[in-house]
Amino acid sequence: MHGFANPKRFLALAKWLTPLLLVSGIVLSAIGLAWGVLNVPPDRLMGDTVRILFIHVPAAWLGMGGWTAIAISSLVFLVWKHPLASLAARAAALPGAVFTAVCLATGSIWGRPTWGTWWVWDGRLTSMLVLLFLYFGYMALAQAVAREGGSSRIPAIFGLVGAINIPIINRSVVWWNSLHQPPSITMGKSAIDPVFLWPLLIAVVGFSLLFGGIVLARMRALLADIQADARLRRKALGNEIA
Repeated sequence: MHGFANPKRFLALAKWLTPLLLVSGIVLSAIGLAWGVLNVPPDRLMGDTVRILFIHVPAAWLGMGGWTAIAISSLVFLVWKHPLASLAARAAALPGAVFTAVCLATGSIWGRPTWGTWWVWDGRLTSMLVLLFLYFGYMALAQAVAREGGSSRIPAIFGLVGAINIPIINRSVVWWNSLHQPPSITMGKSAIDPVFLWPLLIAVVGFSLLFGGIVLARMRALLADIQADARLRRKALGNEIA
């Protein structure tokens, strides 16, 4: 891990890994979505509305995965002072928030014909909405620290505390009575018919690779901004001394 703490070493890896993740993610996502939307038969109970599954589930997975990445990066930064860890957390925040918003939007669209309502204040939906607000709070805090020059420990601590919501989201349909269906995929088991499961897994892998590529691209952009700002400060300091 510490071997890639050097920005030059990280940039050398990210230069070829970023396009690889983005291209492979786009291809697999397109295959999974095309398979799921065009070739999967209608569900016996939900009909054609089940096809939103192939966007909703990957988005939910990456909404939670994005904050998990923030929490892990925050822990690495706080414990090992890894210089790129805080950048990784900042880079994961925006795509994580986007996927969380997509999850909420597609879930609402799916819920209208299935449950007869756009929204219910049950444990799963409410905790997922809380996650979106946590993303907004983290991004605002990280931007304020970057702009005002405060301690990067503050958003890192916020990232760790916010991780409490992830197991709540995961177990909410088990802990509380809910309109939302119980977990369909658990360790070694799946309640999803293989005709739906295989394109869903391909879509999940594709979206995950795309997420990884976006995070690396954002890390490269943030690092470039920091390096450019440092060069400008050194130049300004040199002019003042001269």
